[in-house]
Amino acid sequence: MDSISRRLLLAAGAFGLAGATAPRSALALTEPLTELGASLLAQPPATVFLAREIVTLDPARPSAQAVAVANGRILWVGSRDEVTGIPGKQPYNIDSSLADHVLVPGFIAQHDHPVLAALTMSSEILSIEDWVLPGGTVPAVKDKQDFLQRLGSAVKAAAPSDEAVVTWGYHPAFFGPLTKAELDGISTTRPIIVWGRSCHEMVFNTATMQRAGITDAVFEAFTPTAREQSSMADGHFWEQGLFAVLPHIASFAASPQRVRAGLELTRDYMHAKGITIGNEPGGILSKPVQDGVNAVFSSPSMPFRWSFMVDAKSMVASYPDDQQVIAQSQELASWYGGMTSLAPMQAKLFADGAIYSQLMQVREAYLDGHKGEWMMNEPDFERAFRVYWDAGYQIHIHVNGDAGLDRVLDALEVNLRRNPRYDHRTVLVHFAVSSPDQVARIKALGAIVSGNPYYVTALADQYGRVGLGPERADEMVRLGDLSRAGISWSLHSDMAMAPADPLFLMWCAVNRRTTSGRVAAPEQRVSVEQALRGITSEAAYSLKLEAEVGTISPGKRANFTVLADNPLTVDPMSIKDIAVWGTVMEGQMLPASPARKKAGLAPSSPDANEGFQHAALRHALVVAHGEQ
Repeated sequence: MDSISRRLLLAAGAFGLAGATAPRSALALTEPLTELGASLLAQPPATVFLAREIVTLDPARPSAQAVAVANGRILWVGSRDEVTGIPGKQPYNIDSSLADHVLVPGFIAQHDHPVLAALTMSSEILSIEDWVLPGGTVPAVKDKQDFLQRLGSAVKAAAPSDEAVVTWGYHPAFFGPLTKAELDGISTTRPIIVWGRSCHEMVFNTATMQRAGITDAVFEAFTPTAREQSSMADGHFWEQGLFAVLPHIASFAASPQRVRAGLELTRDYMHAKGITIGNEPGGILSKPVQDGVNAVFSSPSMPFRWSFMVDAKSMVASYPDDQQVIAQSQELASWYGGMTSLAPMQAKLFADGAIYSQLMQVREAYLDGHKGEWMMNEPDFERAFRVYWDAGYQIHIHVNGDAGLDRVLDALEVNLRRNPRYDHRTVLVHFAVSSPDQVARIKALGAIVSGNPYYVTALADQYGRVGLGPERADEMVRLGDLSRAGISWSLHSDMAMAPADPLFLMWCAVNRRTTSGRVAAPEQRVSVEQALRGITSEAAYSLKLEAEVGTISPGKRANFTVLADNPLTVDPMSIKDIAVWGTVMEGQMLPASPARKKAGLAPSSPDANEGFQHAALRHALVVAHGEQ
């Protein structure tokens, strides 16, 4: 049997053995290729897409000009003559509408948070960085005065109602402390909520506190820790203080209109960036909130699929019996349907604190002497790791500091020696501060990494002066060392911690340019092809989806991101500026907004009541507490 015949047999699922009429929404994300059988005779029509160039990332054929698709899967890839000769008697048509574009494997958002993104993106964004949204670019804040002026303009421009004006993105480490008095200088009648860039803190004006009923009596009822993390005089509430006032302000910050608008904006934003598959790590454990998200994300009209990972931290805290932990984790699969699903046999744990708040646990002390935090007590972390390890789960672990990484690698080694597992593929998520000696240990233990290269771009300059010092700040997310060690790594944005823009993540990893324009730790830069794999094939590998997506290869899902230029051949500094036409999602062409409406992607509306608002905002803050 020649090589073409063998590969055709491997690609048999592309002939539609499950039935050519199966709707796209009915195909689960992890649906395996079907077996070759008598139904091979029922061949569905194929479409041959022509492109200026197809970057396959498949070593067997790295580039091509045509790809044949049948029933949502790839039939063959090659030259036009090769591909049009493959169908034989199978009916097919040639689609040349993408002939001037470049196709790459569909981008994968390996780690993002839809509810947190929805609430932040639907606010008045006034942040430390530019945000390029479907409606236009929101420029970065220059300084505190710029922030106050722009917030004042937003308040004046707001519709004549008593609805609160919510802004997100202020960072006191960049612009200095913010107080209630400064917000009262903008308005004493219109409620104003300033949600910090870290998502851990809020500052209210007097009107907000009065409307929400945040009185001295309410404050005195807080726990001692919540009172310590609150300032009534400044209208400033953080950490436990913020959770204490949450019931009072949830209806302001998470109204049904904002949640709906935010979820739809997040959907459109991610599609415009070329995303075809995404994942929420540490999924939502509020059924009303998940139902609200499903109203948008489960719809058959969604332009990409989304999976949710088990929140192992919360599950272990909720159930003292180990078997019940796993049983309840598996039960979560019933919460999803359509274009959403539960990531099978995958769970999320937390080690140390977050980077934006500089609460990661580090080996060497912070410059100012402050301490990091642990997101889980060590006994709870060890129990959770053991329970999910023994159940055969792939474990994804939020870890930001090198001391945090020591704890994670210690737990991995203990369990690997106690109960050896092949291809456990434990994922070290974020990978902010690490040490060279830990790279060898990661390799030896068989772990992989999902890194956020935006940390270097956004924070290296500032953290070189505050907290970490120049060397540790510049060497954050040491992808170069991982590559030289042969360790699998992928890229993620952690939206809204960074823009969910895969091309921008590529740019960050390849160039390591900071906000001042300098190159931080040039030896940690990676090649353009490695970075492209980090948002495609390696991202698929990190989610155990490499058999389904990640390369443009026969038998895999026909998921392509359609670009104006080839990211492998443009100037590396131009990668982030490549235009995204849209996507091909399981064989269906989906141009990005505003042309998306022609593809029938209509707005949808979650049913949100007060309980939903409270649960949605609480989920967002819990996520932010871990990520920021």
